[in-house]
Amino acid sequence: QVQLVESGGGLAQPGGSLRLSCAASGFYLMDMSWYRQTPGKERELVASISGWDPKANYTDSVKGRFTLSIDVAKNAANLQMDNLKPQDTAMYYCYARVSDRDLWGQGTQVAVSP
Repeated sequence: QVQLVESGGGLAQPGGSLRLSCAASGFYLMDMSWYRQTPGKERELVASISGWDPKANYTDSVKGRFTLSIDVAKNAANLQMDNLKPQDTAMYYCYARVSDRDLWGQGTQVAVSP
């Protein structure tokens, strides 16, 4: 079955860290992105990576704080989130384009609060 499954969300304090994982099954995870969404707002691209180029791209608000990498052995992508801020609170989704189809995970909630 072709799917993406996120894990690792939760509650963190400002300045804290969380690590999100996106496990892929049914295909080899090479190119993928993380998005986030808050109620009433459009889904926002947070970070993206291509397996052919290990250098990830980030939206300005997370540069220097988030790190995206692909674990080839686990066929998964990890988003390390450090120095979290309250404005990082959102539902986080992983995304991949597979066989000309958009594939989304179910989402994992991240809440940053004192």
